[in-house]
Amino acid sequence: MTDRTDFTHDPAARSWAESANGHPDFPVQNLPLGIFAPPSGKPRGGVAIGTEILDIGAIAALLPEDARDAALLANDSTLNALLGAGNDTLRALRHGLFRLLTDPAWEKAVRPALYPAGQCRLHLPVQIGDYTDFYTGIHHAVNVGRLFRPDNPLLPNYKHVPIGYHGRASSVRISGEDVVRPNGQTLPPGAQAPLFGPCKRLDHELEMAIWVGRGNTLGRPIPIGRAADHIAGLSILNDWSARDIQAWEYQPLGPFLAKNFHSSISPWIVTMDALAPFAAAQSPRPEGDPLPLPYLLDPADQRRGALDVTMEVFLSTARMRAEGQAPHRLSRGSMTAMYWTPAQLIAHHSVNGCNLSPGDLLGTGTLSGAADGSKGSLLELTDGGKEPIRLPEGESRTFLEDGDEVVITAFAQAPGFARIGFGECRARIAPALRLET
Repeated sequence: MTDRTDFTHDPAARSWAESANGHPDFPVQNLPLGIFAPPSGKPRGGVAIGTEILDIGAIAALLPEDARDAALLANDSTLNALLGAGNDTLRALRHGLFRLLTDPAWEKAVRPALYPAGQCRLHLPVQIGDYTDFYTGIHHAVNVGRLFRPDNPLLPNYKHVPIGYHGRASSVRISGEDVVRPNGQTLPPGAQAPLFGPCKRLDHELEMAIWVGRGNTLGRPIPIGRAADHIAGLSILNDWSARDIQAWEYQPLGPFLAKNFHSSISPWIVTMDALAPFAAAQSPRPEGDPLPLPYLLDPADQRRGALDVTMEVFLSTARMRAEGQAPHRLSRGSMTAMYWTPAQLIAHHSVNGCNLSPGDLLGTGTLSGAADGSKGSLLELTDGGKEPIRLPEGESRTFLEDGDEVVITAFAQAPGFARIGFGECRARIAPALRLET
């Protein structure tokens, strides 16, 4: 990714939109993109600025030509066209919006295009054509593998090739929409035949979403040295998992019904330019680990292709909410736990000629850290369900129960730069539906 910083990253910059100044997620140095509908209005492109949302299309005429063209692309019910125009176009829009929002001379003209975020409805930012979930969190892979293969937790290919599977785009939903507990087949311990019914081991996964910007033509791979140019930005992802259904069905072809019933994403896309100050070196591979094959190895990507983004996951039970208790933090992790960089995922996904399209979604996989407090799923936190988590006021959990609410947040901060955030990815577990007969 680019590590280019410019005037839009100045930590001293302030906006005349006062709620942005010091905002933990959406200061003027962020300017994430999303789709919103104001009261009695149609969905259209917007930018989060403090506690407000700026209607991009409504101020297009105030922008210089390159930024104006980008704003007109955003004046739609999805951001696919804008993301597909590439990062230079996104940068022009960012620069233009930053100038409008920091220059008091523009306040009178721009103010009518600002809406209180609490009065708006947020929508999926893009029409997702395809969704691929990777398995880049090596600590998660080791933790889960150890539950099933104590002596050999990682399969032989893990350190050679980015592992992933083709997920279900149609069931990706925006933050705030309930997750209906899935039904499916399971094989309980000691049973001779599978049973059908609601999942009993429902789990969250602490992930980030990588959004494809410019695509590629079928049959034309994206080289690793240019792969970062095809990434538009990031959001938070919770790829819910039905662990008991998964254990029965995943062999030999991998995840199916245990994964495709619901995936939650946060509504705002934080662009790669906004994340430039938080680019980091990819973690060195331990001694003895193989080097990536040449099509996956680029020195610049290794120097600055990782991202220092912190993620946190919280649990709130129905009882906790009724008693006014704050959500309980389950874990805190980092994108630096990725064994492969985002650019490597793009290069590998396309190396066989697969065509990626604007708005395609790539999941990082669960990003657990090495410490117990950074495990990104209940499967790991409870040692496969054997060690319940103790919650405030005497409650405990091994896996999620109906009424539980999971909230994932993420942010990036570094010395000399303003902190920026991703908002939240929130969903509540609803009871399974009874099948009609």
